[in-house]
Amino acid sequence: MSAVDFCDSTGMNVLLSALKRMKEQGGALEVAAPRPAVRKILQVTGLDSVFTVHEEVPQELLVAEGS
Repeated sequence: MSAVDFCDSTGMNVLLSALKRMKEQGGALEVAAPRPAVRKILQVTGLDSVFTVHEEVPQELLVAEGS
């Protein structure tokens, strides 16, 4: 999410729908490196307790991406 400057209710609903689909398939959806405006929206809406939010992209994803 580091490249996302703004996310409104439509964007949050897309994330929630994706989370639901992932959970139905036994997966997970986590949010990484949200910018301050997006972090604020997650907090105000309470979605920061629905999603696992990482301040930075987890190292294991950076390593996998570079392989």
